[in-house]
Amino acid sequence: MMADTAKILIIDDEEVVLDSCLQILKGSHFQIQTASNGTLGLQLVEEFQPDLVFVDLKMPGISGFEVLEKVHALDSTIVVVVITGFATVSSAVDAMKKGAYDFLPKPFMPDEFRLITRRSVERRRLMLEAIALRREKELLREQFASIVSHELKAPLSAVQQNIFALEFELDETMADEQKSKFERIKTRIGDMLKLIDSWLRVIRVDINQLKEGFKPLSVAEPINAAIENLATLAQRKGIQVDFSAGNLPQINGDRLSLSEVFINIIGNSLKYSPDFSAVKIAAQTEEKNIKVSVRDEGIGISPEDLPHVFDGFYRGKSGQEAAAGHGIGLAVARQIVESHNGTLSVESAPGRGTTFIVRLPISNA
Repeated sequence: MMADTAKILIIDDEEVVLDSCLQILKGSHFQIQTASNGTLGLQLVEEFQPDLVFVDLKMPGISGFEVLEKVHALDSTIVVVVITGFATVSSAVDAMKKGAYDFLPKPFMPDEFRLITRRSVERRRLMLEAIALRREKELLREQFASIVSHELKAPLSAVQQNIFALEFELDETMADEQKSKFERIKTRIGDMLKLIDSWLRVIRVDINQLKEGFKPLSVAEPINAAIENLATLAQRKGIQVDFSAGNLPQINGDRLSLSEVFINIIGNSLKYSPDFSAVKIAAQTEEKNIKVSVRDEGIGISPEDLPHVFDGFYRGKSGQEAAAGHGIGLAVARQIVESHNGTLSVESAPGRGTTFIVRLPISNA
């Protein structure tokens, strides 16, 4: 939509106001329609499909408030400016709470009307551009996921299978040095496939779809599932995982995705903790939230790395020294927690361990 060719609809029961508005905008490139009541105005909204609607709050029949609500029900991107002749500031504020972009008090000067028209048309343009950018971003995300999955992962998986087959066929004839080379090839290919899977996990996190499956549940369910999933790693390092929680109220969420959150967080603590140490998990009520803290006795995080812990693919120096990975788990965890209207934060210092804190709103709080 070009700003100077925007469609403007003016709804007012006073003919003098309609004539004044038309006269003020005379000579512009705007397409303008007028309506003398709310019923006709709403009909024109559907037929004319305006970018901007001026509507008087007090009209016989359908009120300006009702017009405002119905316009937004039809298309929430249409910018609505209310005209107030009878009202105090409070009525204009009420209208803005219902979705009006701005208000114009009667009587108004031509320059006031032109200014608010330009601002409102620009608002509509920016809204449509933002929607188009979101759609383009989503399309790019889907295309990138397809490219990564089919153009990268599929050929690498085929190479990996052929390497396995070739290694089996040549096992009895290969020298130790050749076997060592095969192992390095398999390791590199395996690392690349893991990296691709990490990319796909980030790309495919669909927040809206995730929210559709939210149900009341105890936060202990995904935590216990994560602890069970990581039991082998904890046993291998001799790390004691302690989980304490009282009788907590439920949260609204998706159990599987929250399990992934705690697998990433607790797994991170296990990886960066010394052998035979402890990871302590505690859940408690905090105002209208459930607060879950995961504290380890590990190497800690340096001050320069701490602000980037949740950035996708970020690897701090301390993390590189301690464990392998692609730096994506915590970024995914934060996405999932925020989709639950919660927060994920971290407290840490070098040599003093790390504490991750998840806050999730209590159901119906």
